[in-house]
Amino acid sequence: MVDWQKIDSVFLDLDGTLLDLRFDNFFWTEFIPAHYAKQHKLPAAKAKSDLTALMKSLQGTLDWYCIDFWSEQLDLEIIVLKKEMRDLIRVRPSTEEFLSGLNKSRHRVIMATNAHPETIALKMEQTRIADRFDRIISSHEIGYPKEHQQFWNNLAGLEPFDPHRTLFIDDNLSVLRAAREYGIKHLLAICNPDSTKGVVDTAEFESLENFETLTAQLGTHTNRD
Repeated sequence: MVDWQKIDSVFLDLDGTLLDLRFDNFFWTEFIPAHYAKQHKLPAAKAKSDLTALMKSLQGTLDWYCIDFWSEQLDLEIIVLKKEMRDLIRVRPSTEEFLSGLNKSRHRVIMATNAHPETIALKMEQTRIADRFDRIISSHEIGYPKEHQQFWNNLAGLEPFDPHRTLFIDDNLSVLRAAREYGIKHLLAICNPDSTKGVVDTAEFESLENFETLTAQLGTHTNRD
């Protein structure tokens, strides 16, 4: 699946790639609409419909990923509410073994996520995987979401990398297409980001259910070195 001799940098998405997307899906499609309805004295169905329409209109923008924006827009303390649901924040199967394998190799390991820094901090506190990365970069630090070419241009300024020797793994097809357009050669798509849902079509990208095969290949490469 991956020729590790041709990889120097490994960029990894957070939600739906390293972590189970169950938390985010439940939080934004069930938990927040319920609180929004209560806060603004709206029928549950209308609150959910209004929020779904607003989120859809902003998808792929930095605001869509910004908890400051949503806190102001909805008059809710989003990070406080996320902390109430923190028990649902969990790593995906075989994630920790994969990260451990990467840490034993010569590869530089970067988390590249659209998540807000406060959300990242909460999830790192809950999962305790922050020390597995050489660097953690949020699109809020970059100024553009990963769907935008300027994200990748700015990222290269902060974290120099050779696109032809970089592996990027994500569950968002729009993000993967943007990375491919930038020139990143090695791309893999997570096909089951939410443990409560089935496998999804990853279209033109090679799919990945878990990291077991990659970890085994990485171990063979590391031992050979």
